[in-house]
Amino acid sequence: MQNKYALVTGGSRGIGRAVCLKLAQMGYGILVNYKGNKEAAEETATLAKDAGVAAEAICFDVANRDEVKSVLGGWMESNKGKVIEVLVNNAGIRKDTLLPMMSDDQWDTVLNTSLQGMYNVTRQVITAMAMNRYGRIINMVSLSGLKGMPGQVNYSAAKAGMIGATKALAQEIARRNITVNAIAPGFIKTDMTADLDEKELINMIPSKRFGTAEEVADLAGFLVSKNAGYITGQVISINGGLYS
Repeated sequence: MQNKYALVTGGSRGIGRAVCLKLAQMGYGILVNYKGNKEAAEETATLAKDAGVAAEAICFDVANRDEVKSVLGGWMESNKGKVIEVLVNNAGIRKDTLLPMMSDDQWDTVLNTSLQGMYNVTRQVITAMAMNRYGRIINMVSLSGLKGMPGQVNYSAAKAGMIGATKALAQEIARRNITVNAIAPGFIKTDMTADLDEKELINMIPSKRFGTAEEVADLAGFLVSKNAGYITGQVISINGGLYS
């Protein structure tokens, strides 16, 4: 797998970092995408290298189509001997508020990062995957995209859109031996959930705890593996039994 790479968007921290390290342990070279936190992204790349693989941080805003084409497209053009075999669309952002008080920016930023970002990055790499007749795409969605959450109309809409795209794209490219699946985490202990009242929320969760980023990464690792080759177009929840 010397020249086979996994690209993880929003890979510098939390679930993204855990997925990077899991895929590094599986032998993939790692591209750690980040938008602003260069230090954290480079730390993730260093940790991935400890697994004995190549890794580098790559800076672009997934919501900026021109930037994706320039930076990611430029990397692909300069590294023609390397293949992006795995894409994990993990980049996302929360800007929670009730809809009557939601600003246009809160709507646009959340939709553009998750849903538009998934399109921009996937569109950039999918042709090469199809030509190679192999690939694994994982879209990191959410419990919010399945059931909707009050105060998260923007986030729920973005993640629900990604779920629909997952199911459609899986059907388009299955013949090329490319699988497309979505992982829908519930409450996972990361920076993104640090502002939530964990003690109150665990009363809603049958398993009585938040999940860990490593548990999500283990699921991603299975979906990337050849053992998961007949699983595509699926949304797999990992939520402690909160909602199924």
